[in-house]
Amino acid sequence: MEETATPLKILICAGEPSGDLHGAALMDSLRKTFNRPILFRGFGGDRMRAAGAELLYHTDQTALIGITPVLMNLPFLLRMMRHLKREMLTWKPDLVLTIDYPGMNLRLADFAHRHGIKNVHYICPQVWAWHRDRIPKIARMMDLLLCIFPFEPELFASTALPVRFTGHPLVDRAAETRAEPPIPLPWSGRYKIALLPGSRASEITRILPRLLTAARLLQDQLDDTCSFVIPAASPKIRSLAETVVAAVDVKPDHLAFVDGQARHVLAQADAAAVTSGTATLEACLMRCPTVLVYAASLVTYWAARLLVKGVSHLGLANIIAGRTVMPELLQKDFTPERLAEQLRLYLTDSSVRAQTLADLDEANARLGSGNATGRAAAAIAECLFP
Repeated sequence: MEETATPLKILICAGEPSGDLHGAALMDSLRKTFNRPILFRGFGGDRMRAAGAELLYHTDQTALIGITPVLMNLPFLLRMMRHLKREMLTWKPDLVLTIDYPGMNLRLADFAHRHGIKNVHYICPQVWAWHRDRIPKIARMMDLLLCIFPFEPELFASTALPVRFTGHPLVDRAAETRAEPPIPLPWSGRYKIALLPGSRASEITRILPRLLTAARLLQDQLDDTCSFVIPAASPKIRSLAETVVAAVDVKPDHLAFVDGQARHVLAQADAAAVTSGTATLEACLMRCPTVLVYAASLVTYWAARLLVKGVSHLGLANIIAGRTVMPELLQKDFTPERLAEQLRLYLTDSSVRAQTLADLDEANARLGSGNATGRAAAAIAECLFP
């Protein structure tokens, strides 16, 4: 590429906290890859804003899960969609870069494609779980698909879409955390347990009370030698979680919050209870024996049961490994008693702990050797300037 002062314009779209994390890292890698300034505009979170993106919408507005929250916010989401489509036509970006968040981002990618704007989607939609018959349609609306799981490119082998496995970006983030000196955290007992109740309000209110009850049971079983830390994904989430903690009667004596620092908390914890999502993969990469938990509304649960096909696990670590390396407690099976019992095994049974660590290492080895965002940026450069 010839060096030029003309800025490259990228409309970047990430609707959830995990996408914001990956988007910020990819922005940094793209700046290192191109010999020209880059203007980023779109939607994301605090990390992307700190990396220099002009945010038209924030993940606080867009990180919705379940049918009911989406329906309640549908008028806003439709207005947002119309705004972003107008932005493509008026700002005329050189690239539309969509990151995960398929409900909206696939529609934006399709609009960009139909209007002759190059588009790249980073983080493959989970078509291996949600309707494989959508693969040909998805393939027709993109110029390039970047995958973070090794089994995904094969799904598109029958299409003409260029697909790259770049490795998982969390591999690099985990390595960076492990390389840093341990940070002071508010542990106060022999056994250190991380509690991650999710990054959405609906998850906090539904899941955190059960985590607190399980924590109290575990404390009682182990004679008050337990310490629990909750890494809050944002100040807003921390405030809500603190409100939930204050309102419940059953909770552990040694409970503390920290702002962010989830990987550091998981690296130091002896065990963790983690709400299903990207955080479970972070727990796997930090080699923290973990119980995956989740509870959704009945409407969301049954809708998911009807839609999800071809997978026997919910957790990413389990899907990657092809077997259970992280026990899953879902819906009615997610009880404080069962969670406390599994955490107790991690803390007190050396054979269970050793086997769990070996299983996590096996899953981690399949996620790539690092530099995922560097490879993604290089692939984007080839797509824009073949």
